[in-house]
Amino acid sequence: MVVRSYDEELKYLERLTPHSWRIKKGFQPNMNVEGVFYVNSQLERLMLDELRNSCRPGDVGGFLPGVKQIANVAALPGIVGRSVGLPDVHAGYGFAIGNMAAFDMSNPESVVSPGGVGFDINCGVRLLRTNLSYKDVQPIQEQLAQSMFDHIPVGVGSKGIIPMNAQDLEEALEMGMDWSLRQGYVWAEDKEHCEEFGRMLNADPSRVSTRAKKRGLPQLGTLGAGNHYAEIQVVDEIYDPWAASKMGVEFKGQVCVMIHSGSRGFGHQVATDALVQMEKAMKRDKIDTNDRQLACARISSKEGQDYLKGMSCAANFAWVNRSSMTFLCRQAFAKQFNMAPDDLDMHVIYDVSHNIAKVEEHFIDGKQKTLLVHRKGSTRAFPPHHPLIPVDYQLTGQPVLIGGTMGTCSYVLTGTERGMLETFGSTCHGAGRAMSRAKSRRNLDYQQVLSKMNDLGISVRVASPKLVMEEAPESYKNVTDVVDTCHAAGISKKCIKLKPIAVIKG
Repeated sequence: MVVRSYDEELKYLERLTPHSWRIKKGFQPNMNVEGVFYVNSQLERLMLDELRNSCRPGDVGGFLPGVKQIANVAALPGIVGRSVGLPDVHAGYGFAIGNMAAFDMSNPESVVSPGGVGFDINCGVRLLRTNLSYKDVQPIQEQLAQSMFDHIPVGVGSKGIIPMNAQDLEEALEMGMDWSLRQGYVWAEDKEHCEEFGRMLNADPSRVSTRAKKRGLPQLGTLGAGNHYAEIQVVDEIYDPWAASKMGVEFKGQVCVMIHSGSRGFGHQVATDALVQMEKAMKRDKIDTNDRQLACARISSKEGQDYLKGMSCAANFAWVNRSSMTFLCRQAFAKQFNMAPDDLDMHVIYDVSHNIAKVEEHFIDGKQKTLLVHRKGSTRAFPPHHPLIPVDYQLTGQPVLIGGTMGTCSYVLTGTERGMLETFGSTCHGAGRAMSRAKSRRNLDYQQVLSKMNDLGISVRVASPKLVMEEAPESYKNVTDVVDTCHAAGISKKCIKLKPIAVIKG
């Protein structure tokens, strides 16, 4: 394989606008469509440095640079529009994290790829509001943080406290949040403010391996480790007061709770099982990809359909998981304030996934098409008046929840019409890693990270302190850069900025 020089690579990249670059066909072999990625000057430097480093002779191992992965996705059969890299894009398994791509369902050649969803299926974010202000919480901030930590099982190998048996799990996989509602763990209106109303209808538990179910059973209602967290946050800025008021966010200093988690070991096993099946399907159907991590199957094939049904089960698992933690979170607050969660106005503002593949209707060259949209490390961001968003948000556009890194801010954005046209109604999902986990462990000291959080007045509860180094703000891109880029490019619009006062982590 010939390694091109960095200058030769750059000939295939062209700046389109101050915030977007085009990846021309030919950058990687067999590209069916062009690629595009969104950056500002800071993020652009990170993106191009990653590419420059990969051009050094003898530099092998690890993932391909994000820009190459975006181009490899553009070579998959049946892709339409462009392969899109969002501002938090960074190298991942197969697809870059922060990469989205859409495939034409009417094209028999079109594929579904587990690498375009990720191993943590329906990893996503849920935001709850309260009627409390920072002044109400500050005197008992430490006790509240401890109460949250006591209520929500966290860390590697943590076990859920929601009573579950094998039959319950089967029903939860099929019913999603309808199961949680039936069991009394959620309020009926929680469902209204959740993507897909908290249930993927094509879920079929019979398509899921016994091993996945075994891994999932003890983990329902647990936060997990890594970049997952539950945070108590306060409203720091309101950019769009009208849209914020529709979400029940009325004033600076208002207390909210953000939960970031996914489908735990269950989703990981569903993805692993599917990749094994798809490698066989690729041989049978003679599908070639530029990267073997992009294992895929025709959407219409048995393997493709099995994966989509299993993935939907994992998505439902994740919604039940976040719902269970919402229940535990409401309990923790109720206990500390000696008030019912209802009286504390602990309503779900929204719950959105950032690792999922979904069948959606979009316009391509003025024609309506049914597409399978893969979003990996990217969030759905539908515009005002879209039929799939809740009645409450019809005029504002869909709320988009962007989690920051430990100790930095998070954002709520809203979807735009321009995003619908340029990115299939998708935007960023968070900060995006700038440093690998291994490098973070080598270069950072967890005591320093924790004392810095303490200096910022943030209460921290972690199950395994050494994992903190991997999640330190220095390991990530600046979330404000990422969000500002999406706002400037017009693919989503800033609404609210939140800053943490307490962080619960595995």
